[in-house]
Amino acid sequence: MDDVDRIVEQWGRERPDLQTEAMAVFGRIYRLARVVGDRQEKVYGELGINRGEFDVLATLRRAGEPFQLSPKQLSASLMLTTGGMTGRLDRLEKAGLAARSPDPEDRRGLVITLTARGREVVDEAVVAGLAAQREVLERLPEAGRRRLSALLRDLLAAAESG
Repeated sequence: MDDVDRIVEQWGRERPDLQTEAMAVFGRIYRLARVVGDRQEKVYGELGINRGEFDVLATLRRAGEPFQLSPKQLSASLMLTTGGMTGRLDRLEKAGLAARSPDPEDRRGLVITLTARGREVVDEAVVAGLAAQREVLERLPEAGRRRLSALLRDLLAAAESG
């Protein structure tokens, strides 16, 4: 029995009329995401960045050469408000990991570019973050990992379809 089982059992005792299967599934998904997220946050912190800053750097890195996007493209990709993006960009620019410059195609706009140092940090961070994830995931047999991935893909598609 784990903590989620105990919670479900308590609800079953107090409210036997409730169907708690979803609570058991999503409670575990939430707890797993939190545990692994905390591990990733720790390794990112050792590199001088936090999860939000990693997300910006990783988005720029995945964009490919010249590792450049507009603030609007970054905000859309990260589902972040422009205010939230501005704070992250301020910190990344101050740390020398990203740079703002005028958009050569739109004189009113800006582009955000991953600096050489930013590329080093994000490349190291993605390796460290994946290692933290693998450390947990590899406790399942390979067939179980593939099955879990497929089930979660199906569940996510169902949730996103409305």
